[in-house]
Order: sequence, then C-alpha cells, then structure tokens
Amino acid sequence: MPFWRRRKPLHEELAEGTSLLEWQSTYERGPKLFEGTLDVLHGGRQREWDAVATADAPDLDAASLELTVLPDGTLLVDEEVPEGAAAPLAEAIEQSLPPPYQARAVRGEGGLWRVAANRIDVIEVADEIDGDAVDLVVQGDDRTLLVDERPTWVDVHTLEAFARERQEDFVLHAERLDGKLWAVRVNAL
Repeated sequence: MPFWRRRKPLHEELAEGTSLLEWQSTYERGPKLFEGTLDVLHGGRQREWDAVATADAPDLDAASLELTVLPDGTLLVDEEVPEGAAAPLAEAIEQSLPPPYQARAVRGEGGLWRVAANRIDVIEVADEIDGDAVDLVVQGDDRTLLVDERPTWVDVHTLEAFARERQEDFVLHAERLDGKLWAVRVNAL
C-alpha cells in the first residue's frame, strides 16, 4: 500500500503485535513549578515564567508561598507571614522583572527559596462584580462570561474595555487582588 494511503501512523503499524503501544512510565512526574524556564536548552518549548530567581528568606516558615507585587511596590501575600519576611523574594525577582507581577516561591534547603514570576496588568475595576475570578471570551459577536466559573450576564465594562484596547478577539482572565484591584491577563484569539 502506498504511504499516502496509510490508515495508521507508521510507528503504530510497526509496533503491532508487541507491547510497545501499552507502555506506561513507572516514574511520577515532579511538580511543574519551574518546568519550562530553560526553553532554549530544552527543545524551544514555550516559557512558563517571565523570571526566576533564588533568595535567602530564613524568616519564612511555610513550604511554599504565592505573592503579588503591585505597581507601587506593595507586596500582597495570601498567608500570614511576619512583616518584611517575604521582601527578599520580591527583591530577588525585581532584579530582572519590575512590578507588577505574581510569583510563586518554594522553600529549598535551609532558608533558600526558589521564586518564579509572571508579569500581570493591575487595574482598578469600578464595576460591582460578585466574585473573585472573571473569565471573558470575545470572538466576533460571540461573548462568554464566567464569574467564579459560573456563566453570568453581568456587565464588566472596565475589564472588557481594557481588553478591547489590546485585542479585537480575546480571552481575558482576571482575579481580584484587593477590593477593586484586579490582576488581568489578556490573550489574543
């Protein structure tokens, strides 16, 4: 049979009658926290983080931490941490990425932490939104809006106007940071 008429990929035809197609890895994958950061060295896959760093933060007791730094340098942390204890994590990231950004940190040995961060846009949303997460997809005349993963018909004028300034068709994800401040990411469709 000519190769352009194959019904199965060649590797499947060659593996028929063997147990190669049922192969499963016996190893569990580790956490994905820093996967993808060395994109040039690892096959050119898309980068997951805009910046990575290590920092010495011995005053932090947690095993991991998520933090957000606002444009004015204000540090928001969801967990209770001693005053100024998370500042070394932010300082390490800010050597290569200016605020605003969201970061994840994982404790290594001793007080050494690994920190990874992504840029965000922070905007003040005047609209009353009954929830903490907004997903909006606009493609042509089609519009889908989810608030806290539930469909809704409320208006989110501020978020939609922000996205339309950047793209005609887009996917927007926004998370409430504090009060009327929202972290927003907009991707083109």
